[in-house]
Amino acid sequence: MVILVKDIMIKPLTIDENKNVRFVGELMRKTRRDAVVVIKKGKPIGIVTDSDLVKKIIAKNKKPSSVTVKDVMSRPLVTTKPTDTILEATRKMKRSNIKRLPVLDKSKLVGVLSLSDIARSSPEMIDLLEYKLTMKELPTEIKERFTSGICDVCGNYSDDLKNVNGQWLCEDDRKEAE
Repeated sequence: MVILVKDIMIKPLTIDENKNVRFVGELMRKTRRDAVVVIKKGKPIGIVTDSDLVKKIIAKNKKPSSVTVKDVMSRPLVTTKPTDTILEATRKMKRSNIKRLPVLDKSKLVGVLSLSDIARSSPEMIDLLEYKLTMKELPTEIKERFTSGICDVCGNYSDDLKNVNGQWLCEDDRKEAE
């Protein structure tokens, strides 16, 4: 089953580019979000993340109420589409070294996708990987004594194949092997 971005994206949180950083920080705290998409005339132009606030405000000892959002936002904006697969979106994040992607549908902001959203949606994939690794570690066990198929020695089809020392042999080749 292919999971699309639209299946797991969340509603975007937006802010005007001219708001101050203190306001965006309060908004992020109240909504428990770690990123806000910056809007100019209704169009997304950048993103402010918790990392931006740490690197560009806190680490430089700037006063949040005196700095505007447009001065700290990350840009250019790397985006994805709602119809992209999670794999495509994840690769885009990896290439750009980012953790969140605004989701645009014909240049309209419709959602945000984060690595956390992807991790929350994929626990069954982790289960499958663990199962596959377990299967590789287990010794191969042959449960059937006889079967039909192609003989490993002569290459002919037989309804009477028997496993002998890891090879499926027809009756004639079993006789020769003895």
